[in-house]
Amino acid sequence: MSQTVAEYVLERLREWHVEQVFGYPGDGINDLVAAFGKDESAGPLFVQTRHEEMAALAATGYAKFSGNVGVCMATSGPGAIHLLNGLYDAKLDHTPVVAIVGQTARSAMGGSYQQEVDLQALFSDVASDYLVEVNVASQLPNALDRAFRTARARRAPTAVVIPSDLQEQAYEPPAHAFKQVPSSAPHDAEPVLAPDPEALQDAADVLNEGSKVAILIGQGARGAAAEVEQVAELLGAGVAKALLGKDVLPDDLPYVTGSIGLLGTRPSYEMMRDCDTLLIVGTNFPYSQFLPEYGQARAVEIDIDGANIGMRYPTEVNIVADAKTTLSQLIPLLRRKDDRSWRQTVESGVAKWWETVERQSMLKADPINPMRVVWELSSRLPEYAMVAGDSGSSTNWYARCLKFTSTTSGSLSGTLATMGSAVPYAIGAKFAQPDRPVIALVGDGAMQMNGLAELLTISRYAHLWADPRMVVCVFHNNDLAHVTWELRAMGGAPKFEGSQSLPEVSYANVARAMGLRSITVDDPEQLGAAWDTALSADEPVLLDVHTDPEVPPIPPHVTYEQMKATAQAFVKDPNGWHLFAEIAKNKAAELLPHGRS
Repeated sequence: MSQTVAEYVLERLREWHVEQVFGYPGDGINDLVAAFGKDESAGPLFVQTRHEEMAALAATGYAKFSGNVGVCMATSGPGAIHLLNGLYDAKLDHTPVVAIVGQTARSAMGGSYQQEVDLQALFSDVASDYLVEVNVASQLPNALDRAFRTARARRAPTAVVIPSDLQEQAYEPPAHAFKQVPSSAPHDAEPVLAPDPEALQDAADVLNEGSKVAILIGQGARGAAAEVEQVAELLGAGVAKALLGKDVLPDDLPYVTGSIGLLGTRPSYEMMRDCDTLLIVGTNFPYSQFLPEYGQARAVEIDIDGANIGMRYPTEVNIVADAKTTLSQLIPLLRRKDDRSWRQTVESGVAKWWETVERQSMLKADPINPMRVVWELSSRLPEYAMVAGDSGSSTNWYARCLKFTSTTSGSLSGTLATMGSAVPYAIGAKFAQPDRPVIALVGDGAMQMNGLAELLTISRYAHLWADPRMVVCVFHNNDLAHVTWELRAMGGAPKFEGSQSLPEVSYANVARAMGLRSITVDDPEQLGAAWDTALSADEPVLLDVHTDPEVPPIPPHVTYEQMKATAQAFVKDPNGWHLFAEIAKNKAAELLPHGRS
């Protein structure tokens, strides 16, 4: 029998070394689904998530934690529409994902047929780097290969649309003929862009002349960690990390100031406030108000994507090239600074910051301080742990309180900041590195939005993972706390119960009903033991931790307008005096060297 189009698609995925496809079935991809079922041992594995959005987010998480292209699949119409949010997450965080999407039969197109949606229009933005509808079998090799190559080269989502009737037809390769497009075999070649020697010397001159050098790194510096350390040591610089670059350098390096921005640390804020020279490597960090004042610092930027250069700060020298290659060639041109007073200032600020975080984490709350949840995890992070953060108030504690080691990997929805990404990210991470432990830090709003359903996915596939450790930690406070605090600090509005309060549910009971082990924690003194149990278990575990929604996520620098708006909100809020007391406690723990709970 001849090979069908659907069977060829799977064969080509195998040639691209795709081990799993995250998706959900539907009649628009019936023949593709059937092809998976004909020989499951040959792969790739079809990982059935509970929703197509979760499939796209899991594929994004897989790509982030593996460095490979993630693949998701959905049927036509509603299935394709559901993919969009996860694909936008990949697009905004520059993550390579290929979406394979079904479409109604070609003979029905234009006839307002069931589940007929204009997929070219639907995906034209999210898959703008490469989007193709395959209408004849001979298109397939080039269409699939270009989708993978473009996703990898441009670090972006791409989409291949295959009508349902084409999937069942016999596959015919492209001919050596006019208007036929062949394709070479899949490959793993990665581009390495070398820097311009003259620009390198200009960059070295700027950095050598500076006396207070600050470095800001993002995910684009991930392959250049050793080189960043060398540069920081030569220049006596401190290093701040954009949120997506949190795992580039470990937090136990004394000159690493931690995260920057609204979710950042005080030493990162102070370093940017006081520096006279700035080196930016592999980040498109958006909040320019947390960078030096314009004209304060001379700046050098290194990025592999020229479109991102100079977007956030007026840079003097711009180098469009691979970060590792650039830094390795820059290092011989740098002079070691003998005056280490700036470095000492940075390191002193970092040491005081971690003391502050510990004091704030140990403050009493009702019932548990959410900062303590993450602080207790920091000292227990297993070697080679992968941590998936979510979007919400829990992101603050992930960004500020969690001390990454040199073997820790971590990510979250950095630019789109979509709720409900942590659990599918963790699933994707587990398929990316099944021999490593995974921890998802999730707010209860995100769990109610879509995380609870994906517990079934964890339960279903956990037996495939060499290291069974997977911990889903839920910050259970019955409040959409991040937006509640935004309303207070930015709008001067009190908490509106109708939009902000969440219905009560036992996440532990739901997890048990779905076949997972769970632990409820409502006493801060139980936290350490709960983490120990969960991280040493031979199965996935859900931690249902009851936390206080009124612990304030105070940014490293509070403006007058924010203070005024928050004060106005407290006057109107029936719990205003309690909120004021919580902020006072946290600020006292920050300002007083021996502040106590």
